[in-house]
Amino acid sequence: MTKGQLDTYLASRRREIDAALGRFLGPAAGRPASLTRAMRYAVLGPGKRLRPVLALAAAEAVAGPRGRRQALGPGCAIEMVHAYSLAHDDLPAMDDDDMRRGRPSLHVKFDEATAILAGDALLTDAFALVTGLARRAPASRVLGVVREIAGAAGSTGMVGGQIEDLAQQGRARGRIAVVRRIHDRKTGALLRASVRVGAVAAGADVRALRYLTAYGEAFGLAFQIADDILDEVADVRTLGKPGGGDREAGKATYPAVLGLEGARAEVHRVAAQGLRAIARFGTRAAPLDALLRHVVDRAA
Repeated sequence: MTKGQLDTYLASRRREIDAALGRFLGPAAGRPASLTRAMRYAVLGPGKRLRPVLALAAAEAVAGPRGRRQALGPGCAIEMVHAYSLAHDDLPAMDDDDMRRGRPSLHVKFDEATAILAGDALLTDAFALVTGLARRAPASRVLGVVREIAGAAGSTGMVGGQIEDLAQQGRARGRIAVVRRIHDRKTGALLRASVRVGAVAAGADVRALRYLTAYGEAFGLAFQIADDILDEVADVRTLGKPGGGDREAGKATYPAVLGLEGARAEVHRVAAQGLRAIARFGTRAAPLDALLRHVVDRAA
């Protein structure tokens, strides 16, 4: 898949995902209008929609267009969880970021209390969205999707990774095992779950799920290393917020441990593992292949 083909694919999937998210986050009986506005601001602003795209692409690798339709709702639920995590990460008590994707962070646009509560609502409503799909999908698949998202987002996944990231600020230089453990949970867990959720929603068998899991693990790690590199070298226009924040905060990052060139070499090594894992799916995995190659290009 060429860069132009990938761009076309991503634009098409984003339109599909944004339309679905717009429906899911429309006015709801009993939900305060101010909360709806904050939730929509958090989710529907500029963004790559990478996690739901990964879910749809994994489902396509398993079952083609039918799989993609089955993965749309679960993919949107993951995007809601991701948006909640960003809203909370940006809070003054966490990463203290005033900008997100070139716009004021949620707590700056509204206020801290609204940002906290909108994040709480997005996390909770994501599970309501998934369980609501039980009318049209086998209960075992719905349960599997719930298990994947909960595991990736909870205390042994994203939240646990964030806690360790905060605890290790200024202390992790030279400790690659710590950096990898933090990345695997804070960012990698939800990316890996995105791939697995798409596969589960599409009815993947044990063997297909194993290969797609290996891809998801490689993608999550490569993506976070590339993000670490971009934080070191990219400008505000590229990042949507000032660069160098990780270094100033003394965060545990791959460039801090391996240097920029060592981090770039690690991206290539990890990506090669992921590409090998999905080779057996042939052309059905072309979007997954192109997405991982794009991650490598970001780190160049």
